[in-house]
Amino acid sequence: MVDMEQYQQQVEAAAAHIRACISEPPEVLIQLGTGLGELVRAMQVDCSLAYAEIPHFPRSTVVSHDGNLVIGRLAGRRTAILQGRFHCYEGYSAREVAFPIRALALLGVRTAIITNASGGLNPTFRPGTIMIVADHINLLGDNPLRGPNIDAWGPRFPDLSTPYAPELRQLARRLAKRLGLAEVVEGTYVCIPGPSLETPAETRFLRMIGADAVGMSSVPEILVALHAGMRVLGLSVVANVNDPDHFRPIRIEEIIAAARKAEPRLQQLIINTLAEMQP
Repeated sequence: MVDMEQYQQQVEAAAAHIRACISEPPEVLIQLGTGLGELVRAMQVDCSLAYAEIPHFPRSTVVSHDGNLVIGRLAGRRTAILQGRFHCYEGYSAREVAFPIRALALLGVRTAIITNASGGLNPTFRPGTIMIVADHINLLGDNPLRGPNIDAWGPRFPDLSTPYAPELRQLARRLAKRLGLAEVVEGTYVCIPGPSLETPAETRFLRMIGADAVGMSSVPEILVALHAGMRVLGLSVVANVNDPDHFRPIRIEEIIAAARKAEPRLQQLIINTLAEMQP
């Protein structure tokens, strides 16, 4: 059984530490995934904290995840950027993975933009496609909301009939068209435990159950954001496309490189979304 009293104290301690370091609370959080850490360059930075400085924060062990919380203003919005994330395959529980989202929720964040790099399952996708997440499938075998519920944080059974805010998805689609950003689509994301990448048979299975892209992250954070009452926009950069009939080795270095190549388009989409979204 999870010791929720201890967990609550840890989250509150982390939130208090962050609150003491900033001049005003953030209204938006952006979590940057594999190969997607450069958005902070466009930000007016108020405070930058290494994850190791924040009480009880997990430590990121994955290449290309810098492990910093950067708070300031981006496109006129008070924004917190999580520069890197944690994964269940690193040995963390889903609750630990989502710890930063829970702490930022206590600071008053109301909108979450969650990004990641994924493998394409939809054969019409190409490397570099930006997928606006319309829905997800959780195959992690874990859920960050397991255990006793803290009613002040959110409902015992959060509704997931529309997990990704329709107005933010519509805005992102409209902006992509107006900005001339090629290969921006909508689709369903499936989260698997990892760290092993998919076999051809697993790829066929994931396609069969309706997934357009596959990754090893984001769903725990999204579930906690929704539980906390945030509206969520999910953006996944398709780094490679898996063809189960013509499979070739998938290398993490190639995934990181492809994500970084698509990053300027993703940044443009995020910045314009922040500038035009309603509070």
